[in-house]
Amino acid sequence: MQVLQKSQTIVRYQKLDGNVFYGRVEGNEILQLSKDFIDVVNNEFENNDGERINYSDVKILEPVVPSKIVNFGWTFTEHAIETGGKANLKEPFLFLKPTSSLIPDQGEIILPSSDLTNQVEMEGEVALIIGRNGKNIKEEEALDYVFGCTVFNDVTARDLTKSDPQFTRGKGFDTFGPIGPCIVTGIDPTNLRITTTLNGEVVQDGNTNQMSLSIPYLISWISQVMTLEPGDVLATGSPSGSCPMKSGDVVVVEIENIGKLSNFVK
Repeated sequence: MQVLQKSQTIVRYQKLDGNVFYGRVEGNEILQLSKDFIDVVNNEFENNDGERINYSDVKILEPVVPSKIVNFGWTFTEHAIETGGKANLKEPFLFLKPTSSLIPDQGEIILPSSDLTNQVEMEGEVALIIGRNGKNIKEEEALDYVFGCTVFNDVTARDLTKSDPQFTRGKGFDTFGPIGPCIVTGIDPTNLRITTTLNGEVVQDGNTNQMSLSIPYLISWISQVMTLEPGDVLATGSPSGSCPMKSGDVVVVEIENIGKLSNFVK
Protein backbone atom coordinates (compact mmCIF):
# COMPACT_ATOMS: atom_id res chain seq x y z
CA MET A 1 0.00 0.00 0.00
CA GLN A 2 1.34 3.41 -0.96
CA VAL A 3 0.05 5.51 1.90
CA LEU A 4 0.21 9.27 2.22
CA GLN A 5 3.72 9.63 3.58
CA LYS A 6 3.61 13.02 5.28
CA SER A 7 1.02 14.50 7.62
CA GLN A 8 -2.01 15.62 5.67
CA THR A 9 -5.52 16.60 6.68
CA ILE A 10 -8.27 14.77 4.81
CA VAL A 11 -11.98 15.58 4.95
CA ARG A 12 -15.08 14.03 3.44
CA TYR A 13 -17.52 16.68 2.30
CA GLN A 14 -20.68 17.35 0.32
CA LYS A 15 -20.75 20.04 -2.35
CA LEU A 16 -23.73 22.24 -3.13
CA ASP A 17 -24.62 19.96 -6.05
CA GLY A 18 -24.95 17.02 -3.65
CA ASN A 19 -21.80 15.19 -4.76
CA VAL A 20 -19.58 13.79 -2.00
CA PHE A 21 -15.79 13.81 -2.24
CA TYR A 22 -12.68 13.35 -0.16
CA GLY A 23 -10.32 16.28 -0.22
CA ARG A 24 -7.08 17.57 1.27
CA VAL A 25 -7.32 20.69 3.43
CA GLU A 26 -4.89 23.39 2.33
CA GLY A 27 -5.38 26.54 4.36
CA ASN A 28 -8.94 27.77 3.89
CA GLU A 29 -9.41 25.61 0.80
CA ILE A 30 -10.01 21.96 0.03
CA LEU A 31 -8.29 20.29 -2.92
CA GLN A 32 -10.73 17.78 -4.38
CA LEU A 33 -9.28 14.26 -4.45
CA SER A 34 -11.71 11.40 -5.08
CA LYS A 35 -15.11 10.00 -4.23
CA ASP A 36 -13.42 6.73 -3.24
CA PHE A 37 -11.64 6.29 0.10
CA ILE A 38 -9.40 3.59 -1.36
CA ASP A 39 -8.16 6.06 -3.98
CA VAL A 40 -7.18 8.42 -1.19
CA VAL A 41 -5.39 5.71 0.78
CA ASN A 42 -3.45 4.59 -2.27
CA ASN A 43 -2.77 8.12 -3.49
CA GLU A 44 -4.75 7.36 -6.65
CA PHE A 45 -6.83 10.50 -7.25
CA GLU A 46 -8.61 9.87 -10.52
CA ASN A 47 -10.85 12.87 -9.84
CA ASN A 48 -8.06 15.20 -8.79
CA ASP A 49 -8.39 17.74 -11.55
CA GLY A 50 -7.04 20.61 -9.51
CA GLU A 51 -10.47 21.81 -8.42
CA ARG A 52 -10.39 23.79 -5.22
CA ILE A 53 -13.29 24.91 -3.08
CA ASN A 54 -13.54 27.09 -0.01
CA TYR A 55 -13.84 25.09 3.21
CA SER A 56 -16.80 27.23 4.26
CA ASP A 57 -18.70 26.44 1.04
CA VAL A 58 -19.14 22.71 1.72
CA LYS A 59 -20.80 20.53 4.33
CA ILE A 60 -18.25 18.51 6.30
CA LEU A 61 -19.43 14.93 6.73
CA GLU A 62 -18.32 11.98 8.83
CA PRO A 63 -14.76 11.34 7.58
CA VAL A 64 -15.41 7.72 6.56
CA VAL A 65 -18.23 5.26 5.91
CA PRO A 66 -16.95 2.27 7.90
CA SER A 67 -17.97 -1.35 7.70
CA LYS A 68 -17.70 -1.42 11.50
CA ILE A 69 -16.98 0.74 14.51
CA VAL A 70 -14.86 -1.13 17.05
CA ASN A 71 -14.64 0.31 20.55
CA PHE A 72 -12.18 -0.58 23.29
CA GLY A 73 -13.34 0.16 26.82
CA TRP A 74 -11.50 0.72 30.09
CA THR A 75 -8.11 1.27 28.44
CA PHE A 76 -7.51 4.15 30.87
CA THR A 77 -7.32 2.93 34.46
CA GLU A 78 -8.96 5.93 36.13
CA HIS A 79 -11.87 5.88 33.68
CA ALA A 80 -12.39 2.17 34.32
CA ILE A 81 -12.56 2.87 38.05
CA GLU A 82 -14.92 5.85 37.78
CA THR A 83 -17.40 3.92 35.63
CA GLY A 84 -17.36 0.72 37.68
CA GLY A 85 -15.26 -1.18 35.17
CA LYS A 86 -12.19 -3.35 35.52
CA ALA A 87 -8.81 -1.67 35.71
CA ASN A 88 -5.55 -2.99 34.28
CA LEU A 89 -7.16 -5.55 32.01
CA LYS A 90 -4.95 -8.22 30.49
CA GLU A 91 -7.14 -8.25 27.38
CA PRO A 92 -9.30 -5.47 25.91
CA PHE A 93 -12.94 -4.95 26.82
CA LEU A 94 -14.68 -4.88 23.45
CA PHE A 95 -17.96 -3.56 22.06
CA LEU A 96 -19.29 -2.35 18.71
CA LYS A 97 -21.35 0.67 17.74
CA PRO A 98 -23.75 0.64 14.76
CA THR A 99 -22.90 2.86 11.83
CA SER A 100 -26.24 4.62 12.42
CA SER A 101 -24.71 6.17 15.55
CA LEU A 102 -22.31 8.34 13.55
CA ILE A 103 -22.78 12.09 13.21
CA PRO A 104 -20.31 14.71 11.93
CA ASP A 105 -18.71 17.72 13.52
CA GLN A 106 -21.38 20.31 14.41
CA GLY A 107 -24.05 17.59 14.41
CA GLU A 108 -26.63 17.21 17.17
CA ILE A 109 -26.45 14.55 19.86
CA ILE A 110 -30.09 13.65 20.41
CA LEU A 111 -30.89 12.57 23.95
CA PRO A 112 -33.20 9.54 24.13
CA SER A 113 -36.47 9.72 26.03
CA SER A 114 -36.12 9.88 29.81
CA ASP A 115 -38.12 6.65 29.84
CA LEU A 116 -35.03 5.00 28.35
CA THR A 117 -32.11 6.74 30.05
CA ASN A 118 -31.40 9.57 32.46
CA GLN A 119 -27.60 9.62 32.31
CA VAL A 120 -26.00 10.31 28.94
CA GLU A 121 -22.28 11.05 29.14
CA MET A 122 -19.45 12.00 26.77
CA GLU A 123 -16.18 10.12 26.29
CA GLY A 124 -13.49 11.85 24.23
CA GLU A 125 -11.25 9.42 22.36
CA VAL A 126 -8.66 9.01 19.61
CA ALA A 127 -10.06 6.94 16.75
CA LEU A 128 -7.89 5.09 14.26
CA ILE A 129 -8.94 4.86 10.62
CA ILE A 130 -7.81 1.59 9.05
CA GLY A 131 -6.18 1.88 5.63
CA ARG A 132 -5.95 -1.70 4.39
CA ASN A 133 -7.23 -5.21 4.99
CA GLY A 134 -5.64 -6.91 7.95
CA LYS A 135 -6.05 -10.26 9.66
CA ASN A 136 -3.79 -11.72 12.38
CA ILE A 137 -1.67 -8.59 12.34
CA LYS A 138 1.63 -8.69 14.18
CA GLU A 139 1.89 -6.12 16.94
CA GLU A 140 5.15 -4.72 15.59
CA GLU A 141 3.44 -4.11 12.22
CA ALA A 142 0.11 -2.86 13.56
CA LEU A 143 0.59 0.86 12.94
CA ASP A 144 1.29 0.15 9.27
CA TYR A 145 -2.43 -0.62 8.92
CA VAL A 146 -3.50 2.79 10.25
CA PHE A 147 -4.26 5.34 7.55
CA GLY A 148 -4.74 8.19 10.00
CA CYS A 149 -6.41 9.39 13.17
CA THR A 150 -9.55 11.34 13.95
CA VAL A 151 -11.54 12.54 16.96
CA PHE A 152 -14.34 10.44 18.43
CA ASN A 153 -16.94 10.95 21.15
CA ASP A 154 -18.18 7.64 22.54
CA VAL A 155 -21.51 8.97 23.83
CA THR A 156 -22.83 6.58 26.47
CA ALA A 157 -26.05 6.02 28.38
CA ARG A 158 -24.21 5.21 31.57
CA ASP A 159 -27.20 3.92 33.50
CA LEU A 160 -27.87 1.37 30.76
CA THR A 161 -24.28 0.13 30.53
CA LYS A 162 -24.43 -0.48 34.27
CA SER A 163 -27.77 -2.31 34.16
CA ASP A 164 -27.57 -4.25 30.87
CA PRO A 165 -25.48 -7.44 30.63
CA GLN A 166 -23.70 -5.96 27.58
CA PHE A 167 -23.12 -2.46 26.19
CA THR A 168 -25.01 -2.50 22.88
CA ARG A 169 -28.04 -0.49 23.97
CA GLY A 170 -26.17 2.04 26.12
CA LYS A 171 -23.66 2.75 23.35
CA GLY A 172 -25.78 2.27 20.26
CA PHE A 173 -28.43 4.99 20.09
CA ASP A 174 -28.59 7.11 16.94
CA THR A 175 -26.20 10.11 17.18
CA PHE A 176 -24.09 8.44 19.92
CA GLY A 177 -21.00 8.41 17.68
CA PRO A 178 -19.80 11.92 16.84
CA ILE A 179 -16.67 11.69 14.68
CA GLY A 180 -14.37 14.03 12.75
CA PRO A 181 -14.07 16.57 11.40
CA CYS A 182 -11.00 15.24 9.60
CA ILE A 183 -8.48 12.43 9.31
CA VAL A 184 -4.87 13.41 9.91
CA THR A 185 -2.20 11.14 8.49
CA GLY A 186 1.40 10.69 9.49
CA ILE A 187 1.04 11.21 13.26
CA ASP A 188 1.84 8.91 16.16
CA PRO A 189 -1.40 7.83 17.90
CA THR A 190 0.43 6.56 20.97
CA ASN A 191 1.20 10.03 22.36
CA LEU A 192 -1.73 12.37 21.81
CA ARG A 193 -3.37 14.66 24.36
CA ILE A 194 -7.17 14.35 24.65
CA THR A 195 -9.15 17.26 26.12
CA THR A 196 -12.94 17.39 26.45
CA THR A 197 -14.85 20.51 27.43
CA LEU A 198 -18.51 20.82 28.42
CA ASN A 199 -19.81 24.34 27.86
CA GLY A 200 -16.23 25.58 27.86
CA GLU A 201 -15.17 23.84 31.08
CA VAL A 202 -12.50 21.15 30.89
CA VAL A 203 -13.87 17.82 32.13
CA GLN A 204 -11.38 15.39 30.56
CA ASP A 205 -7.64 15.79 30.10
CA GLY A 206 -5.52 12.75 29.29
CA ASN A 207 -3.01 11.32 26.86
CA THR A 208 -2.89 8.07 24.91
CA ASN A 209 0.49 7.40 26.49
CA GLN A 210 -1.44 6.72 29.72
CA MET A 211 -3.34 3.76 28.29
CA SER A 212 -2.99 0.47 30.13
CA LEU A 213 -3.07 -1.44 26.83
CA SER A 214 -1.01 -0.13 23.92
CA ILE A 215 -2.57 0.87 20.61
CA PRO A 216 -0.45 -1.60 18.56
CA TYR A 217 -1.57 -4.36 20.90
CA LEU A 218 -5.24 -3.37 20.47
CA ILE A 219 -4.94 -3.47 16.67
CA SER A 220 -3.19 -6.83 16.71
CA TRP A 221 -5.64 -8.29 19.24
CA ILE A 222 -8.81 -7.31 17.39
CA SER A 223 -7.38 -8.54 14.08
CA GLN A 224 -7.25 -12.03 15.58
CA VAL A 225 -11.04 -11.78 15.99
CA MET A 226 -12.20 -9.98 12.84
CA THR A 227 -10.69 -8.81 9.58
CA LEU A 228 -10.02 -5.09 9.56
CA GLU A 229 -11.08 -3.33 6.38
CA PRO A 230 -10.29 0.08 4.86
CA GLY A 231 -12.34 2.80 6.53
CA ASP A 232 -13.02 0.84 9.71
CA VAL A 233 -13.02 2.93 12.88
CA LEU A 234 -11.19 1.76 16.01
CA ALA A 235 -12.01 3.96 19.01
CA THR A 236 -9.25 3.47 21.54
CA GLY A 237 -10.88 4.42 24.85
CA SER A 238 -11.48 7.43 27.05
CA PRO A 239 -9.55 9.08 29.88
CA SER A 240 -11.31 9.87 33.16
CA GLY A 241 -13.75 12.73 33.61
CA SER A 242 -16.76 11.50 31.69
CA CYS A 243 -19.86 13.29 32.99
CA PRO A 244 -23.56 13.76 32.13
CA MET A 245 -24.80 16.06 29.38
CA LYS A 246 -28.14 17.82 29.14
CA SER A 247 -30.11 19.51 26.39
CA GLY A 248 -28.51 22.81 25.38
CA ASP A 249 -24.97 21.72 26.23
CA VAL A 250 -22.03 22.01 23.85
CA VAL A 251 -19.37 19.31 24.05
CA VAL A 252 -15.98 19.70 22.36
CA VAL A 253 -13.37 16.97 22.12
CA GLU A 254 -9.94 18.23 21.10
CA ILE A 255 -6.96 16.04 20.23
CA GLU A 256 -3.58 17.59 19.65
CA ASN A 257 -2.35 17.56 16.05
CA ILE A 258 -5.83 16.54 14.83
CA GLY A 259 -8.38 19.18 15.81
CA LYS A 260 -11.71 19.80 17.53
CA LEU A 261 -14.96 17.86 17.31
CA SER A 262 -17.86 20.05 18.42
CA ASN A 263 -21.42 18.85 18.94
CA PHE A 264 -24.64 20.22 20.36
CA VAL A 265 -26.86 18.30 22.77
CA LYS A 266 -30.58 18.36 22.10
